[in-house]
Amino acid sequence: MKECSIEFFPPKNAAGEARLRETIEGLLPLKPSFASVTFGAGGSTRERTFDTVRMISQDYPLEAVPHLSCIASTREGIREILENYRAQGIGRIVALRGDLLPGMDTPGEFRHANELVAFIKDFGGFEIHVAAYPEMHPESPEPVIDLENFIRKTRAGADVAITQYFYNNNAYYQFVEDLRRRDVDIPVVAGVMPIASYEQIARFSKLCGAEIPRFIHVRMEAYADDPASQRAFGIEVVTRQCEDLLRQGAPGLHFYTLNQAEPTATIWRNLGLG
Repeated sequence: MKECSIEFFPPKNAAGEARLRETIEGLLPLKPSFASVTFGAGGSTRERTFDTVRMISQDYPLEAVPHLSCIASTREGIREILENYRAQGIGRIVALRGDLLPGMDTPGEFRHANELVAFIKDFGGFEIHVAAYPEMHPESPEPVIDLENFIRKTRAGADVAITQYFYNNNAYYQFVEDLRRRDVDIPVVAGVMPIASYEQIARFSKLCGAEIPRFIHVRMEAYADDPASQRAFGIEVVTRQCEDLLRQGAPGLHFYTLNQAEPTATIWRNLGLG
């Protein structure tokens, strides 16, 4: 059975929480394996992440899985967070390095994600998920170095990887093959970004280094004045992408929902997942 999951970001205000609750209720019938909750750069959404994880865990039959980034954190601070989550019965953590906020001069006591993974592993009690970048992390100087950085996380104790989203499946297949050649066999779940707004996705992709294939770009440009056609084409493209990923053996899919239910729900149902 493939494990398919979803991701939310913490709402900023009461209106955002109401929208998130509506999104959760729209996705619950799909029976996702879990919902991860992001953690802002430098821990900037720490309290909102706590509140969102607590809300999901208490109010819905849905496992909440918090992200935890270590940049600008201390060991004592991370220990406190882990104790908080353990007390809530949280069983999984997405462990990330994170990014420095503007004006921050030092990364803190943890410099790399593998150090956080090792710390969580020593703490005990959590299944550890980590990020993977099939098209290479945007800060990495070359693919081999990026691959070695990822392998350090697995050797530190990572249990599962979730990829950055991508639209070129060959990049994912090559990444998994490169890992297998190095005797790294943890599950690599494919991150999926539904295309609801092409302008938004193009902006995100520029920041994270995800390549948008030319055929998608050209078609989306042709539909620039027709949002409905853009949306329909985006749903079709990502559905076909996911079909191929599952057919070729991806162990699961992780949908970046952007706190919207409809695009993810449509693709999920197209795939016959729920």
